[in-house]
Amino acid sequence: MSTVVAVLGLGAMGLPMAARLAERWPVRAFDVSAERRELAAADGATPAATVAEAVHGATHVVVAVRDGAQLEAALFGPDGAAGALSPGSVVIVTSTVGSEAVVDVATRLDGSGIGTVDAPVSGGAVRARTGDLLITAGGAPAVLERADDVLRALASNLVVMGGVGAGQDMKSVNQLLCGIHTAAAAEALALAEAMGLDLELCVDVLNRGAAASFMLQDRGPRMAQQLRGETPEVRSRVDVIAKDMGIVGGLTRRHRLPTGVAQAAENLYRTALKAGLDAEDDSVIAAFLSHGNTH
Repeated sequence: MSTVVAVLGLGAMGLPMAARLAERWPVRAFDVSAERRELAAADGATPAATVAEAVHGATHVVVAVRDGAQLEAALFGPDGAAGALSPGSVVIVTSTVGSEAVVDVATRLDGSGIGTVDAPVSGGAVRARTGDLLITAGGAPAVLERADDVLRALASNLVVMGGVGAGQDMKSVNQLLCGIHTAAAAEALALAEAMGLDLELCVDVLNRGAAASFMLQDRGPRMAQQLRGETPEVRSRVDVIAKDMGIVGGLTRRHRLPTGVAQAAENLYRTALKAGLDAEDDSVIAAFLSHGNTH
C-alpha cells in the first residue's frame, strides 16, 4: 500500500513536519486556520478543509495539536479522524499530552483496528523542518514497524521507550529539564540586564561554557530581544510550556516525588498565564521577570 500522510495541526511544529513529510509522500494537511493551511500548501502539502477530508484514505495520521482537548477533538469530535480512517492505518501522536491521554486514545482506536504510536517530539521548529528531531516513541512492535518510515523521516534520534505511554513519560522527564532551563535562562538574562551588561554578548559567553544549554542557545537571543522591548517570532508559546510543566507536576505528585525547582518553574509559567501572556513566545519570561506584565 502506498504511503499517504495526513497532518492534523499546523502550528509551530506541525507545519514544518508537514513540509518535511511532503518531500517524500503525498501529504494532506488540516488546521482550523486557513492561513496555516495556505502555508502548508506553499510547502508542498495539499490543504484540507476538514479533518475527515485530510485523513480519508491516509495510511498514517500525524497529530500535532496543542493539548489533550485538541487531541480529543481531532480524533473523536463530530468531524474526527477516527470515523474516517480505515483499519490498518496508524495514528502518530507527536503532541505532549501525557501518558494517560495517549493510552486512552490507543485503547479507543484499537477497537476500530487503528494503531497508535505515542511519539512526542523535541527539538524545535527548525529541526522539525530538516528531520532532525528527537522522538521518544511508545507502541506495539507491529504498529511501530508500520510507522517506522514516517518516524525516521522526522527524527534523527528515534528511541523506542516501550509501549504506548512510555514515550510520553520520557517526554515529561525531558520537559522537566526544558522548563527549568528556560526559567533559569530567563532569570540569568534578567539579572544581566539589571546590571547593564550587553545581552547578546552574555548569551554568547554563557553558551561557550558550563552554563550552556539548548534552551539558552535557542531562547537566549529572543529573550534579549524581549528585554529590549522587541517582539520576536512566536516559536513556542507560554501556554504550551505551562501545559507541559503541568503534566510534569501531575506526575511528580502522583509519584510523591519532591521537585521544588520544577514546581517553582511551573508556578512562574502559571503566573505568566495569569498576566495574559498565553500566546506570547515563552522567551517573554525574561522580560516578564524584569519588567512585569509586558502587555
